[in-house]
Amino acid sequence: MNPQPRILVMGAGGIGGIVASTLMEVGSAVTAVSTNELIRAAVDKSGFRVTDEGEERVVRGWVSPAPEGKYDLAILATQPPNVEDAARTALPHLVEDAKVVVLQNGLCEERVAAIVGAHRVIGGIVAWGASMPEPGRYERTASGGFQLGRLTGEVDTDVRRIGELLEAVGPVTLTKNLKGARWSKLALNCAVSALGTIAGERLGPLVRQRRYRRLALEIMTECVSVAKAEGIALEKVAGTLDLEWVSLSEADRTATASMSLTAKHALLLAVGLRYRRMRSSMLAAIERGRTPAIDFLNGEIVTRGKTHGIPTPWNQRIVETVWEIAKGTTKSSRETLDRVCGPDERPSLPQIT
Repeated sequence: MNPQPRILVMGAGGIGGIVASTLMEVGSAVTAVSTNELIRAAVDKSGFRVTDEGEERVVRGWVSPAPEGKYDLAILATQPPNVEDAARTALPHLVEDAKVVVLQNGLCEERVAAIVGAHRVIGGIVAWGASMPEPGRYERTASGGFQLGRLTGEVDTDVRRIGELLEAVGPVTLTKNLKGARWSKLALNCAVSALGTIAGERLGPLVRQRRYRRLALEIMTECVSVAKAEGIALEKVAGTLDLEWVSLSEADRTATASMSLTAKHALLLAVGLRYRRMRSSMLAAIERGRTPAIDFLNGEIVTRGKTHGIPTPWNQRIVETVWEIAKGTTKSSRETLDRVCGPDERPSLPQIT
């Protein structure tokens, strides 16, 4: 890869805006692309207005409606439902040895590889949060960095070089087990995004409620079961959250209280409070009239669970409820989340026979 790469950032929402503006700020040759006219107009007028750890700054730059010229590196930062279109748009503008970094939540690397070629694809797991309260204004809502790797497990020169570039945005770790890290993040996203989208709130107030934590634990337990069936060796999230340990055992499910269950609630509370200011990007997409990423998150668990004959009723209920919210037949509210949970802290689901 070119030692001074021309970088294409596809998407200028919360994550894309922070990535593009930070790379611009340190002098990288960056073109940010968005199909959103309001974002383009706001950045053109006032620059990228960024709030990071309470500090506000303006990064002068621009957002283009489409790529122009050739690029050594493409960073895909759209919502998951738009990732394949973003990859197709970027492909004609990539030089022969260009690489493509996939920042989307879910399991999008294989989808992108089918379009641009597996040799180009590098997975980038985002361990921090950002939102775009209004077009052109960006807020970093949780600290953290990236985890980079390839589906093959290889950590080559290109992976290392891209890691060095992204250090400007946040600390980077390299992994030989991208699949395990990606599935662990997926399990966390399935729980966190579900709670935030259905309740219509930031994460902090929600994780303080035991019944909502229990719902999150049930969701993640199903994710872990499907991951095991896929032959995935799960990685700890942010080096601390062991999803296999957090998964509910049969004893946990029948106990009203136990040392094991108490410890799992405590760990989930600590993780939730770390990301307490995070607001679901899926909820933001719905509010803007866009397609939610639910089929790439909980829907992925449901689909793969069916393949392996593993029941995933809680994730199924999440998928159905989010689509009801997206279609306007149900509103995001705590009342809606309470209906998902049922009359006690466990969702009232039919028995599986």
